[in-house]
Amino acid sequence: MFRALVVEKDAAGATRAVVRELEDSCLPEGEVTVAVEYSTLNYKDGLCLGAGGGLVKVWPHVPGIDFAGRVESSADPRFQPGDRVVLTGWRVGEIRWGGYATKARVKADWLVKLPETLTTRAAMAVGTAGLTAMLAVMALEDHGLVPASGEVLVTGAAGGVGSVATAILAARGYRVAAVTGRPETADYLRGLGAARIVPREDLAETVKRPLESETWAGCVDAVGGAMLARILGQMAYGASVAAVGLAGGAALPATVVPFILRGVNLLGIDSVMRPLPDRVRAWARIATELPMDKLEAMVRPATLADLPALGEAILKGGVQGRVVVDVTA
Repeated sequence: MFRALVVEKDAAGATRAVVRELEDSCLPEGEVTVAVEYSTLNYKDGLCLGAGGGLVKVWPHVPGIDFAGRVESSADPRFQPGDRVVLTGWRVGEIRWGGYATKARVKADWLVKLPETLTTRAAMAVGTAGLTAMLAVMALEDHGLVPASGEVLVTGAAGGVGSVATAILAARGYRVAAVTGRPETADYLRGLGAARIVPREDLAETVKRPLESETWAGCVDAVGGAMLARILGQMAYGASVAAVGLAGGAALPATVVPFILRGVNLLGIDSVMRPLPDRVRAWARIATELPMDKLEAMVRPATLADLPALGEAILKGGVQGRVVVDVTA
């Protein structure tokens, strides 16, 4: 038996999320069964906790796109009972049952062994959001960004990806300018290491000129839309933007001018289908470069029963930092 938060859909099409006791036979196929200890909450989880947002196709469904725990049983020689593992992405929690349960069964290829210094709880304080943030930092640095390059902009800075990106960049010696539309998060962002706070309104105007003053040496952008278009025209020569989200919309009302006159790079960051070597590299860096005190400052603890309300809140932009779900509580 195991316990899970199950989203059910009635004949009228209405959904509700309830905690249920289920038989192990309900678990999907896979080589590795994991005793889940912690999960987390992402924007996608908020969608899947409700009507599915087009992500969920079959009900009943167990959401949770991230989880960390210990291997209970394995048919794959790479994993042994007791191994501490983390899973993010691979559409688990969307088209396949996920981590909002005390057990999960998945393909061995989807799991990463946790670095020795990282607990399962800390791994879920990081989660998909933190992994995406580290992949963004890696991409910027692979394209030449160093602390001496200049100021680095982080948009959506009080959200999950933005919070971790701010903390990682600051810890690595970068001067971080954190963009937020919530003035009350300013102290929180400074605590993560932001050198200055940029009000969202400062970047909210649509593009008037294809090129503005060269302001940013790099950018982690979680917003997209018109704000990203504006930022592209403010990047320094040869600088890069790592695009990780579309909270401000999927359309990009930009011109090619920043790319062809300033050599600006727009780097797309995907963490869902990311190859295993990149994941291992990113988790190793997270374990050594993300200050644990900063990570703990982002954490909001929760239980399975808390998730329906938190799912609604994250869809409205009402969740700060990282929600860590103790699935055993």
